[in-house]
Amino acid sequence: MARAPLLQLSDISLTFGGDPVFSDLSLVVQPGDRMALVGRNGSGKSTLMKVMAGLVEADSGTRVVTPGTSVGYMEQEPDMAGFATLGDFAASRLDPSEAYRVEMASEGLKFDPARPVETASGGERRRAALAKLMAEAPDLMLLDEPTNHLDIEAIQWLETELSQTRTAYVLISHDRAFLRALTKGTLWIDRGEVRRQEEGFGAFEAWRDKIWDEEDVARHKLDRKIKAEARWAVEGISARRKRNQGRVRALQDLRADRAAQIKRQGTAAMELASGPKSGRKVIEAEGLGKTFGDKVIVRDLDLRVMRGDRVAFVGPNGVGKTTLIKLLMGEITADSGKVSQGSNLVPAIFDQSRAALDPDQSLWENLVGDKEMRVSGQADQVLVRGQPKHVVGYLKEFLFDERQARAPVRSLSGGEKARLLLAKLMARESNVLVLDEPTNDLDVETLDLLQELLDDYDGTVLLVSHDRDFIDRVATTTLAMEGGGEVTVYAGGWRDYQSQKAEAAPAGKGKAASGTASQGGATKSAPTPAQAPAKSKGLSFTERHRLEALPAEMDRLSAEIAKLEQFLAQPDLYTKEPVKFAKGTEALVERQQALAAAEEEWLELEEKAEAG
Repeated sequence: MARAPLLQLSDISLTFGGDPVFSDLSLVVQPGDRMALVGRNGSGKSTLMKVMAGLVEADSGTRVVTPGTSVGYMEQEPDMAGFATLGDFAASRLDPSEAYRVEMASEGLKFDPARPVETASGGERRRAALAKLMAEAPDLMLLDEPTNHLDIEAIQWLETELSQTRTAYVLISHDRAFLRALTKGTLWIDRGEVRRQEEGFGAFEAWRDKIWDEEDVARHKLDRKIKAEARWAVEGISARRKRNQGRVRALQDLRADRAAQIKRQGTAAMELASGPKSGRKVIEAEGLGKTFGDKVIVRDLDLRVMRGDRVAFVGPNGVGKTTLIKLLMGEITADSGKVSQGSNLVPAIFDQSRAALDPDQSLWENLVGDKEMRVSGQADQVLVRGQPKHVVGYLKEFLFDERQARAPVRSLSGGEKARLLLAKLMARESNVLVLDEPTNDLDVETLDLLQELLDDYDGTVLLVSHDRDFIDRVATTTLAMEGGGEVTVYAGGWRDYQSQKAEAAPAGKGKAASGTASQGGATKSAPTPAQAPAKSKGLSFTERHRLEALPAEMDRLSAEIAKLEQFLAQPDLYTKEPVKFAKGTEALVERQQALAAAEEEWLELEEKAEAG
């Protein structure tokens, strides 16, 4: 006998500010469902989840919860008024005999239940809200970005708990690895419509692309039909005394159908411009040590970061990842050892605290008020990679509309704030990128674009992230900070780090690492830089991805070289257009050097793959 659904939405319509968020939306959540709720930033995922939770009332339609079913929602900004501690809030709906559940959740999620509410950070409050939901164990859990503010260890604890529960749940998350591991179905919200697939997130992107391809084919056929009917309306009518009014009306209907189609949201027009090339050695640390009170951040670290390295810093919250980056960048002074930066460094920093954004100012004011983006005497212009651009035009490149330009930053979603911060970051040239939790709240499409930009970036990247999939896609080296000042260098991304750590485990726990970020390698004692590469066998995840991408890059460079050679072969170009000739020659030399470097890299990776 079929069980009744836990929750059913029927013909839900909702409008905010004159624009419909949903129109005639319907969905069903069944017992045992483990659903990913996915969609672009601003598509209404969080709003839909609040409708499901009964916190937002739709303009029309019905929400039905089966009698006896409890629905729990993880609040993004929980109201803790009236509670003395985080633990009091988390246990507020539990019987005293069940309070131990909060203690168990607090250990896994790493927050102190005794922490007074007034001194708790936003991240601690969110973790308490998540612990509250886990402890209450409702029949249906609605989880909106539960991994935000969690370190990888806490994410893995939550992953284990959710994999073992019998409770149904719906998840919104940017963490691909988390979604792939947990979900068995996907709810995709796109342009106000929800589609359902009975496969987990791992199959989502292929499904989405198939639907979009079918849409494109149907739209192309409709465009061709409209074109043919329009030609008939012009040419055929002149050959008749009486117009075929039915066919004309049909053409009008076709045009109305075409106009009513909602255009898919594109990806942000992001661009990372590398500034002047830095020296080959970017950062070198020798015997680096730093302590705050009784807390040791790093002890006796030797590290060399070379131009082009992508270094990921991983470890529990509070272990000192951001502090270590500040030490390496010279923002704070070490207690022992020394740090030297290479020549000609031009850093750009993405701050996880969003301190570069004033929440009370508008998007317009945040951009125009940035001293590095300000155009003298132009209140509506910003400087983007050395060129003035209208502020609204630049915001549109990052998927903001004109109405949002004058709205306060505090009205933006988390993903929109991240995009605005990226807009500020990408307006300037750099050769060292410091990215502190850049992936929080970004949708899948924007994460893909950011990863591609980092792949093509000529400079060096220092990355702090708890997104395992993103680390795998970007990092060439991982620095694992395990507490007590222990820092170990591993070649590759997250999965490479895990496998190397497992191999090294039987031999005992390692000491602080020495080595180059380019070469990496897990260490059980402090090896010399030359020893580090021997620890990595075969290709890392990032290297495999790079080996697959290089042939296309070499083909592109070869095609560009051929075009430039053809351009420079024009008679009299040197005498008639000396500036164009000089620029063309410079571009040709640059691409020839890039092709030579790509070919050399491809050969090295091929040899390494064969040796592995």
